[in-house]
Amino acid sequence: MIPYGHQKIDQNDIREVIKVLKSDWLTQGPKVLEFEKALAKYCGAKYAVATSSGTAALHLAYLAAGLKRGDEVITTPNTFAATSNMLLAVGAKPVFCDIRLDTNNIDENKIEGLVAKRTRAIVPVHFAGQPCEIEKISKIAKKYKLAVIEDACHALGAKYKNSKIGNCKFSDMAVFSFHPVKSITTGEGGAVLTNNEEYYKKLISLRSHGIHKDEKGKNVMTELGYNYRITDIAAALGISQLKKLDGFIKARRLVAEWYKKELKDIKEIILPVELLHNYSGWHIYVIRVKDKKGRDGLMEYLKANGVGVNFHYPAVYSQPYYQKNGYRNIVLRKTEEYQNSCITLPCHTQLTRADIKYVAKVIKKFFSGHVY
Repeated sequence: MIPYGHQKIDQNDIREVIKVLKSDWLTQGPKVLEFEKALAKYCGAKYAVATSSGTAALHLAYLAAGLKRGDEVITTPNTFAATSNMLLAVGAKPVFCDIRLDTNNIDENKIEGLVAKRTRAIVPVHFAGQPCEIEKISKIAKKYKLAVIEDACHALGAKYKNSKIGNCKFSDMAVFSFHPVKSITTGEGGAVLTNNEEYYKKLISLRSHGIHKDEKGKNVMTELGYNYRITDIAAALGISQLKKLDGFIKARRLVAEWYKKELKDIKEIILPVELLHNYSGWHIYVIRVKDKKGRDGLMEYLKANGVGVNFHYPAVYSQPYYQKNGYRNIVLRKTEEYQNSCITLPCHTQLTRADIKYVAKVIKKFFSGHVY
């Protein structure tokens, strides 16, 4: 089976982790700060706060931004549920905006029409590593005095107008994930980046139970926080992985180019688009099948022939929990069209040209009339 995603761990990564295992610090030690500084430097942000997961990072970012019960936040339904789940966790209401069908990102031209009296923030997602139109979104946010929190969990290493995602040039905070299928991995892990010192201090506090050292060195809890700390073991892996990130992105981009060449003549499918001013991280490679029956059949055929495909994503509002909790009547036309036609093909650093040719061969066979 060719997996849809897979981490790449080498001997340097293993050596760095072993060093920590032999050291005096397994958690809350020097490697965490070293990882944070390296991450902030790579992205071009002032501050980075590493966390136990991307979901934890989202939760902390929403709390640091002061989001609370009764607030409304505009976001995309084409994302992993954590983006909006953590809004629910702080009591805020996700307001879903339809998407574009070229990049499958939030449609920046439909955001302003959703701004209401209780709107407090916009949370765009750089889906599949493709940067959304964050500059335009930032202008809308400034007009209405809204916070912008980038869910950049797919997009570490990506660039928008030659500006690295995560530098927070057009946002208040940016959130990353280091799950094994992402650009780099720490096993599980995440981070929040920001240029705002007050947000940074808040994030540091909330990450560790709201506990600080006072002037006498005594631990004092000043607010309700959480245990969202990352370990030194994970941070050591992150430092080692970060050094190879640019190479990982180049490998993913090569896979995307191979797909483009091999699949461009198949009239039954639609390939993803990379806008001219974007440099995608290609976290995943999603095609769309013009016929819904064909989509479902192709997914099963690929699996039966050793190709690990996935589904990114069912619209968040279509999930049973959301359907039972106020989102039953939401129907966004382009989102519906997307979720009924999408298939995620394998995309990771260890794929070969032969792998991509094989995937393309299976797809072509399916549509050739022998199967479809």
